Formats: sequence, C-alpha cells, structure tokens
Amino acid sequence: MELQFEGDELKSVLNRLRRAQGQISGVIKMIEEGRDCEDVVTQLAAASRALDRAGFAIIATGLQQCLTDAEKNGRDGETNEQMRARLEKLFLSLA
Repeated sequence: MELQFEGDELKSVLNRLRRAQGQISGVIKMIEEGRDCEDVVTQLAAASRALDRAGFAIIATGLQQCLTDAEKNGRDGETNEQMRARLEKLFLSLA
C-alpha cells in the first residue's frame, strides 16, 4: 500500500521534516564552529523532537490507511484480531 497524505496533513509533516532538517544543519554548523556542548545538545534535542513528531504523524496516517485498506480488502481468512495484532507489530517496529 502506498502512503498518501492530503492537504493540511501533508503540509504539517513536511513542515516538521523541514524544521528538523534545518536544526540538523544548525547542529553540524555548531560542531564545525566548535560551539559550546550545551548549545549543541539543546539544538540536537530540538531536532530529535521535530523528527519524532513528524514520525508519529506519518505512523498515525500510515496505520489509519493500513486499517482502512485491510478492512476493505482484508487478507484471506484474517480476523479483526489478527489484523489488529499485525498492525500493532508494525507500530511497535517503528517505536
């Protein structure tokens, strides 16, 4: 299944990823300039949070689409419980 984002959802994820990209570039520059360790770690933590938030949005959308797709198409003989367990395993692999 292809992951698809629409409208505000797409804009939000892309903004978070661009923010993280900018923060990571900032961390690289700070290290090259020999900046204070505390400043570097603070910026790195901000980049990590931005990536986490983008990741959670992607995971939520992906799982919702997987669930909708599975309900429509279903795997042969798969029960709702089996489908739920499969999706839970997918989610935990990304956590």
